[in-house]
Amino acid sequence: MSKSQTTAKVLPPTKESQLKSYQKRLKDDVRSMYENFSEIFKLVKIDEDSVLGKPSQAEQDRYEIEVRAANMVRAAESLMRLVSEIKQFLILNDFAQVNEALKQNVDYYMRAQNKIDSHINIIREEMINELYDLEEEYYSSQYK
Repeated sequence: MSKSQTTAKVLPPTKESQLKSYQKRLKDDVRSMYENFSEIFKLVKIDEDSVLGKPSQAEQDRYEIEVRAANMVRAAESLMRLVSEIKQFLILNDFAQVNEALKQNVDYYMRAQNKIDSHINIIREEMINELYDLEEEYYSSQYK
């Protein structure tokens, strides 16, 4: 069983429904931003077959772009509120998960540090050997 499946089974119904609500809001807001952004790009293309005159078409396109840009701003603000709510939800409801994640990060970085330290020591030993060889070559050469 994966970690997310385990977490989903342990969560009370209210927390699970809250998480599903967050997912739905995320998908809706991202879809809204994507659709509005795509439509703005479609409006930017010049349409030669327009029934309206060029000034009228330009004004209509400008207005639609403003509305779609406002929709994108609204969706972005909603996403920012969602991020804030998710942070608050995690802070208030998931200490065990946060502690486990911190422990995993500490373990990962300790392993990475040890690995890097061992590589540095290997490089240091190689440099010492090479420097010794170079010094020996230098002091035994006629060009010193």
